[in-house]
Amino acid sequence: MEAPCTTLPASDEAIARAAERLHDGGLVAFPTETVYGLGADARNDDAVARIFAAKDRPSFNPLIVHVADLDAAGTYGAVNDLARMLAERFWPGPLSIVLPRLPDSGLSLLVSAGLDTVALRAPAHPLAQDLLTRFGGPIAAPSANRAGEVSPTAATHVLESLGNAPDLIIDGGHCTVGLESTVIDLCDERPAILRHGAVTREQLEEQLGAVDDASIPESGAAPRSPGQIARHYAPAIPIRINVTDPRPDEAFVAFGVPGTNNAAVELNLSPSGEVIEAAARLFATLRELDRPEFTGIAVAPVPDIGIGRAINDRLRRAAAAHAD
Repeated sequence: MEAPCTTLPASDEAIARAAERLHDGGLVAFPTETVYGLGADARNDDAVARIFAAKDRPSFNPLIVHVADLDAAGTYGAVNDLARMLAERFWPGPLSIVLPRLPDSGLSLLVSAGLDTVALRAPAHPLAQDLLTRFGGPIAAPSANRAGEVSPTAATHVLESLGNAPDLIIDGGHCTVGLESTVIDLCDERPAILRHGAVTREQLEEQLGAVDDASIPESGAAPRSPGQIARHYAPAIPIRINVTDPRPDEAFVAFGVPGTNNAAVELNLSPSGEVIEAAARLFATLRELDRPEFTGIAVAPVPDIGIGRAINDRLRRAAAAHAD
């Protein structure tokens, strides 16, 4: 029988206990500015394997390794000039950088899922930074939910999804960004966005020039980073996107202008039409409407620019889960 999971409000004591659990090979869920992560010592094979088991995550799907800063990143990945430039501009923050993994990094090979690369990120959330400092090492931390489910933006979401799988949850309130980090691959000749997020294509191209968009791997193929699986971020009930006329038995997710009031219930991602506010509320809204009394969730069009591109990416993957 699993030991009960402990949830602690954010405090120095909670950070100290979390660091101790990580040193002992345990799993700790903690807030970042993007979503809550399920963390383990990225150098410990058994601990990293526990992440895959807790999430029921495919073993070919790599994990992001969280580090305190650029200097720490250089211990695990081959930091080049482009990576240094991006880290100096966007770290700490919601950008993960895929680099060649150093042969003597000491990282568990499980975090790279058999690839010779590693995705590294320095989170901006002060609690995540405090935990990294107290722990003194790299923390592998995908989103703290079962694979394929909607990512958690509050501590209660972690408990609902994972139950007692984490040894400890640090409750740091709601995440401010609400979408997983942008992932950019710097291992090839041209930089490529592997996953859209809060750091936008436009911001990246200001630093790098033109960047490619990596395609979603074919079924069964190994992704180069987390978040590249086509069917992802899905509620239990079907999702329709770009909807302007919801059905009476659907829950409607509006954006900006309210809907037609035909839907069973309506929630608005951003009444003022702000894509940043919509991104922060997306996952929590999908979770709130994922109820069996609705036949599905209909989502209004969201502008496909800036962080809106990341919102639409998540919605398309959620809709794909029920496309069959």
